[in-house]
Amino acid sequence: MAALGCKWDALFVLALASLMLSCKGDDLKKSNDYTESVSGGEQSNPHAVKADDLQQNEADGHEGEERDGGGRQWQPTGVWMGEGPEHGETFTAPPSKDQFQEEMVLRPLHSGDIYASFQFRTQWDTDFLHDGNKASHYRLFPKSLGQVLSKFSVRELHISFTQGYWRTMQWGQPFIPSPPGAELWVWFHHTVMDVDENWKELTNVLSGIFCASLNFIDSTNTVEPSASFKPLGLGNATDHRFLRYATLPREIVCTENLTPWKKLLPCGSKAGLAVLMKSEKLFHSSFHSQAVHIRPICKDWQCTSTSWELRQTLNVVFDLYTSGQGKKEWSLFKMFSRTLTEACPLASSSKVYVDVTDNKGGELFDLTPASPLVSTAVVLGDRRTYSVYDLTKKETFGQLRSLNPLLRWKRESDEMLRPLLHAERYVSGFGLQTGEIHTCIYNNHPYRAYPVLLLDTVPWYLRLYVHTLTVTSKMHENKPSYIHYQPSKDRVRPHLLEMLVQLPPHSVTEVTVQFERALLKWTEYTPDPNHGFYVGSSVISALVPSIVAMDTNSTHERPLFSSFFPTKEESSYFMRVYTEPLLVNLPTPDFSMPYNVICLTCTVVAVGYGSFYNLLTRTFQVDEPSTPLAKRLANVIRRLRGVPLL
Repeated sequence: MAALGCKWDALFVLALASLMLSCKGDDLKKSNDYTESVSGGEQSNPHAVKADDLQQNEADGHEGEERDGGGRQWQPTGVWMGEGPEHGETFTAPPSKDQFQEEMVLRPLHSGDIYASFQFRTQWDTDFLHDGNKASHYRLFPKSLGQVLSKFSVRELHISFTQGYWRTMQWGQPFIPSPPGAELWVWFHHTVMDVDENWKELTNVLSGIFCASLNFIDSTNTVEPSASFKPLGLGNATDHRFLRYATLPREIVCTENLTPWKKLLPCGSKAGLAVLMKSEKLFHSSFHSQAVHIRPICKDWQCTSTSWELRQTLNVVFDLYTSGQGKKEWSLFKMFSRTLTEACPLASSSKVYVDVTDNKGGELFDLTPASPLVSTAVVLGDRRTYSVYDLTKKETFGQLRSLNPLLRWKRESDEMLRPLLHAERYVSGFGLQTGEIHTCIYNNHPYRAYPVLLLDTVPWYLRLYVHTLTVTSKMHENKPSYIHYQPSKDRVRPHLLEMLVQLPPHSVTEVTVQFERALLKWTEYTPDPNHGFYVGSSVISALVPSIVAMDTNSTHERPLFSSFFPTKEESSYFMRVYTEPLLVNLPTPDFSMPYNVICLTCTVVAVGYGSFYNLLTRTFQVDEPSTPLAKRLANVIRRLRGVPLL
């Protein structure tokens, strides 16, 4: 028996050894075949193939296997475990090409306030719109947004939530502007058959993702601009049928909108710059705006390959007296009640910029700790200087392992230069029947004239008199070179007015139009009708003359806050300006009258019918009067004495 057992053990060892040798032979054969193919290609091609190109092709091949492999499945460890005759083979996961960058800019304002801008950029190397494939592998890009792009064939998506109004004359121009309330504009792919249906479903899905009231977007507040809101990414689409734009100027932004926004970040709010986003501090400010921008971009100058860019921005302005206790002294801990201790581990770049352009020689304020890195960038047509703190380097945090830049003012700052382009809007008139909308556009350039594109969206219940439209500059009529007007339909769509107006140098151009207020149905009024009805902001788009030459190559390495809007000319830069939203009172019925009628009717019913019903249902009984107490005592005494009772 022992000899038989040893025999079977020897057979098992021999079988196992032969199996291992056969596997090694197959692998060696495959390796030789691949080497011969590569060497043959090198001999036939006089230009040798670079190793980087081979790695890129190999990564692309792995991506194709991941998409097309029917039974193959990528495991978290990066090893494919499949079934079949070649189940012994192992494949390593393709190298990830996604990138994530985060930046924060601190800009001291001339008013004593401070402006903090966060920029988070996630680059996703996939193009499922052209390839027709469904993206199934998500690493840094949020899966919820990726599925939205794929399902609704979205080419570009821009959404913002803003609380407060940006004071351009006090704070200058923001890096990325946004109107008060909620704004959403989307470019759909040209293969979409029913754009309106996709738009309706998309707004409902985004309403759930961002926990907002975007489901109130319908045909009554949606327009199709013909000239404004061109794509910011790839392509120069001119068919405005695939564009939808809508605003909700009354949308309130609060913590429930910030929380899902932070969850879209690769590190969430656990590491990196996002740890500073403490809601009780962010919403205790003069201005707060958060946005999400998704667009396709080129990866190189020739645009041979494309990728999706997700840019999340958050802008906040802290007031000198509300947040700063009246002292011109700012630090991260004073603004956010937290400091920076590390960068996001998934970020390829994590930097903090402090604008020191006006602080020549440290005369205006002291910045501690001082940074040895200084960078210059062209922002909004001006060359700015920044002190840079690189969070990916350990020496940035010092011995305390914490970064808390402190800005302490030495003297009062000089007056701010007036922005080249500024606009405001208001309503004039008296009574509740008619009124007039005034839009004033300021060109503060001393000697340059340039055109601007004005977009006005007015609700249907303000009936515009288009024949009263006037455009004046320097007390003279300024005839627009392009006008597109789409009249409204009651309870169906709003007014849409687009104009291309030339602004003379150093001038104020005023656009006025009269309107009539409509009387709504009593079910169409809001719960607080006497508060008024909001009208969305006007949108002004322009190519403003630049002081310095702009960089037209969008693939160059630049800070995120200076590379959002594409630049096609060196002599000008694109700027978008939003005016204030309007608050208009409409003829409001006396909603207390139904209450008075109900009270009076109930009183009449209670008194009249109640008394009548009481008489019909009540039963009457004769109640014999009871004997007085004195008489009863006398009868008791009489009964004891045997005398007749009373």
